[in-house]
Amino acid sequence: MVPLIWLKMASGSGPVSALWTEINRCGQNGDFVRALKAVNKILHENKDDVTALRCKIVCLIQNGGFKEALNVMNTHTKSLTSDMIGFEKAYCEYRLNRVDHALKTIQGIPEQTDKIKELYGQVLYRLERYDECLAVYKDMIRNTQDDYEEERKTNLSAVLAAQSTWENTSAEDLGLPESSYELCYNAACCLIGQGQLSQAMQKLQKAEELCRKSLAEDSDVTEEDVEAELAIIHSQMAYVMQLQGRTEDALQLYNQVIKLKPSDVGLLAVTANNIITINKDQNVFDSKKKVKLTSAEGVEHKLAKKQLQAIEINKALLAMYTNQADQCNKMLASLQTQNPGHPRPVLIKVAQLCREKQHNKAIELLQRFSDQHPESASGIKLTMAQLYVTQGHVTKACDILKSIDEMKYKPGMLSALVTMYTHEEDIDSAIDVFTQAIQYYQSEQPGSAIHLSLVREAANYKLKHGRKKEATSDLEQLWKQNTNDVHTLAQLISAYSLVDQDKAKALSKHLPSPDTMSFNVDVDELENSHGATYIRKKAAKVVGESQPKEQGPGDVKKKKKKKKGKLPKNYDPKSTPDPERWLPMRERSYYRGKKKGKKKEQVGRGTQGATSGACAELDASKSASSPPTSPRPGSGTGTATSTALPPRQQKPAAAGATRKKAPQKKKKGGKGGW
Repeated sequence: MVPLIWLKMASGSGPVSALWTEINRCGQNGDFVRALKAVNKILHENKDDVTALRCKIVCLIQNGGFKEALNVMNTHTKSLTSDMIGFEKAYCEYRLNRVDHALKTIQGIPEQTDKIKELYGQVLYRLERYDECLAVYKDMIRNTQDDYEEERKTNLSAVLAAQSTWENTSAEDLGLPESSYELCYNAACCLIGQGQLSQAMQKLQKAEELCRKSLAEDSDVTEEDVEAELAIIHSQMAYVMQLQGRTEDALQLYNQVIKLKPSDVGLLAVTANNIITINKDQNVFDSKKKVKLTSAEGVEHKLAKKQLQAIEINKALLAMYTNQADQCNKMLASLQTQNPGHPRPVLIKVAQLCREKQHNKAIELLQRFSDQHPESASGIKLTMAQLYVTQGHVTKACDILKSIDEMKYKPGMLSALVTMYTHEEDIDSAIDVFTQAIQYYQSEQPGSAIHLSLVREAANYKLKHGRKKEATSDLEQLWKQNTNDVHTLAQLISAYSLVDQDKAKALSKHLPSPDTMSFNVDVDELENSHGATYIRKKAAKVVGESQPKEQGPGDVKKKKKKKKGKLPKNYDPKSTPDPERWLPMRERSYYRGKKKGKKKEQVGRGTQGATSGACAELDASKSASSPPTSPRPGSGTGTATSTALPPRQQKPAAAGATRKKAPQKKKKGGKGGW
């Protein structure tokens, strides 16, 4: 959307008239550089010429000199009023990312033309005021007929996609066509915001096909240009894959986009950020390279506030994973200053404190934030409960969970509380949780599925822990809801049989008769069938009650012979066994200890298997003295220093397994080595 040049031919002849003719010709040819030179010559003669000033502003805008054009307008405020150059001023401010100033300038223009409304819609979109922006584009599409209708519908679909993504609102169905790949891409973004990922992927694939077809018609477009145009579609496809859990496919597609080096810094920043989220605390070196792409110049003007906030949070997480505590704390302080009520920076700070083993400070920080921002207290209190559990304070964790009013009676919360109280063997508190929940659903949703399910779980829990008297009221309530429920009736009778036998007998009358419960099933045949996993064993017959069976000739059982115990080799049946044979030798009465004074020659010495006689023959001290000989090379006289060989490379151990060292070898030789 670029303002068109406005020209007025000067009357008369002379050098000024020739300059205006040249300006007109250059404007029609699109040569605004030469047109600007001619305008400057005119202004050199008359610096307050309003027509020349307006032409200069338009030439500067066409050449991208937005700051110079704005300076010209601010310098000649007396001659250039807001109704004359209001649009040009707002456009320059918009292109210089001074969006707030552009909004004020537009609101100060008395006459709202179509081009001003177009710019107004763009400004509202950049300010993320999507409801007002939507109304502007609806009005323009309804009341304007020109060649830019498809562009306005594309912008309208972009507003709907932003609402669905950033405001979590269901997109209004305006019946927009999907004739271009931009419209199809925006429709896919709407579906992503609504969580319809499969349909969104189909729309993105359709957008890719439309993009290839539209670019194939232009012969000047190369394959590299096509891939560059498809980069944003591929990045969005990878995002959908990431949400679907296909992280490997998503990572591959993200890296393809990064290799293309697209000129859109916003696309590069989002793609690099998503790669960092896949890496998490792994592949940190790659994440540190990718994080530089998220800090490129101009990124803050290309992305929404929530996108920028997510990038800053991921930077803080990466600093925490790389043990850069000071940098992480600085980032978190900046995030808390920008958005004090956002819980994510506080949770990262708590994680950092836990890494530093400062759990008490972490809990204090969570408690303080919960008190200051009750709207975010639920998630904060869940984190507090988790910290208490990790420290072993389960009862404190239960108290924190019970204080979350919006989750107090959720089935998941009830299950967690009962499990934790049971772990602490506090059965009364667990039953109290059931009682309060049943009373709540009795008043809010009586007879609902969740109400009856809680009653049954409470009854089963009480029966399991021996509270049969307390379980009877719950079982009676269930049975009254469905008197044909034989299983509940049987549980109720079983509970009353230990508490009130008369009541149990009265209830047993409601049990169906055995005839109605028979299913004409042959139990023996069923147990002996191919699919039976358990066969009932017949009870052993009591001796004396059953009559002995007459044994036939083939029924005589062979008796097993008992093996005789082995006796010692020196066993003498005539001698009396030693009565102290069960005592240790030292505790026997006749033990006198070991005899001393034996000759050393009797001690077995020398190599294994050598006799004492051989030792005496080999004793050099008893033979004639001989001159000492020098040691042979390689033979050590002292103790050899053992050096280990490098261990063999082990296979990587499984997670949690213990890695063992390879056995080390020692040198056999002495100082000479191997």
